[in-house]
Amino acid sequence: MIDNNILGPVFIHLFTGILQLIAWRKTVTQRFISGIGSFLGVLIAIRLFTKVNSDGILTLNAANWDAPFGIVFVADLLSSTLVLITSIAAFAVSLFSSTGISRQRMLYGYFPIFHFLVMGLNGAFLTGDIFNLYVWFEVIIISSFVLMTLGGRKTQLEGAVKYMALNILASTFFLTGVGILYGITGSLNMADLSEKIKMVNNQFLVGITSAFFLLGFGIKSAVFPLYYWLPSSYHTPPSAVAATFGGLLTKVGIYAMLRVFSLIFIPDDFTKQLLMVLAVLTIFTGSMGALIKLNIRRLFSYLIVCHIGFMIGGIGMFTKVALIGTLFYLFHDILVKTNMFLIAGLIRQMRGTMDLKSLGGLYAQYPKISLLIVLVLFSLVGIPPLSGFWPKVFLIKDAYAHGEYAYIFALILGSFVTLFVIARMWSEAFWKNVPEGNELEDKFEPMPLARKILLVLPIGILALVTIYIGLNANFVITLADNIADQLIDTKPYIEAVLKQKQN
Repeated sequence: MIDNNILGPVFIHLFTGILQLIAWRKTVTQRFISGIGSFLGVLIAIRLFTKVNSDGILTLNAANWDAPFGIVFVADLLSSTLVLITSIAAFAVSLFSSTGISRQRMLYGYFPIFHFLVMGLNGAFLTGDIFNLYVWFEVIIISSFVLMTLGGRKTQLEGAVKYMALNILASTFFLTGVGILYGITGSLNMADLSEKIKMVNNQFLVGITSAFFLLGFGIKSAVFPLYYWLPSSYHTPPSAVAATFGGLLTKVGIYAMLRVFSLIFIPDDFTKQLLMVLAVLTIFTGSMGALIKLNIRRLFSYLIVCHIGFMIGGIGMFTKVALIGTLFYLFHDILVKTNMFLIAGLIRQMRGTMDLKSLGGLYAQYPKISLLIVLVLFSLVGIPPLSGFWPKVFLIKDAYAHGEYAYIFALILGSFVTLFVIARMWSEAFWKNVPEGNELEDKFEPMPLARKILLVLPIGILALVTIYIGLNANFVITLADNIADQLIDTKPYIEAVLKQKQN
């Protein structure tokens, strides 16, 4: 069904960014515009999700060119759900940024670039064209590079160089794969490619092409062995920026894998086994990195790598049960990782540092905020019945059914390491007393109440959503089940794109 509302999540952030460019020197105005624009983005995303959930897959042909010749936008359950979760995370980061980002960075264009980044994320989720997926990836990379370098500190620039170098390499692999794919099929529309790729005589060349996509998306997702850019760069920008990166950027790579390897390159046995090996190694290396880090944001960065491995394993098994677990974990991970980096920023405001050995006494001084934070920590660890628990049940169940014992061991290892490092973080930062001789600068206590609320409220919003999807797991499981059906049986997607009817 053709519906013009598909582009609402893209346009709202485009127009929000443009309005902020007009108010370039007026940072207070930019904060209000950002908050209002992000909130409207959530409402538009809810409307899109509701419509897709009730009416089925929606499409839109740019400039009225029929698919597969023109650019098409597609909203199915997977893309509309990710747009909704992204909009919620972006709204929380926008509120946090109004206080958590310095005025100097705002004057360098933080808010417009932030909204252009969210625009790129929504565009990537909604495009039905493989080349335009690459274009939206480039919008994301350019915006994120600017955000990472705002402020110009040496550590930021060093992290940005590593981030940009590996992502340019990923884009090169991605674009090369797109070029070969167009050369052997003559199409860029993903629904059309799904049918034409089966008619290519040289299936070995198809396999080589899929390897380029796997490399490109693997780097963007921080999969072993090309994950080093993530923990080397995510600890350098402000916490609001790191929250956007940690919660959303690597998940675009996971989304792209789900989309391309369900629609175009159906995984064969070799690809599945390769993904399982990469999943185990990614979990292991992420876990070992988290164990030795004493800086909170560096620790969280390695946990991102570790938990990406959980999802890669689910994609590797590529069964309905495994996909349900992967999708549930994807939704959970976006929310909880965004929140963890916001929590790291709040701790920095309270203590002026994120080094665990220098922290302490947070529970004694801020008991209510600490109890809010511990709920997020429990969700991250996967304490039943919170959101991190349920997807692991599906992943372990399916891995056991298919004899993937190494992956089961890796899942258990990653879960126990997450529990250990989070328990250590709680003990060091919240439970113990402040180390003697440490004169910590508390910027949070003397803040006006309104600014305190703007720092804590986003954490509370994301915590509530995370708790909701954990306590209402049946709804999320049903949703993930329906999405998994669409990923395994792509006929409804193909028919919606290639055989459209005017709404």
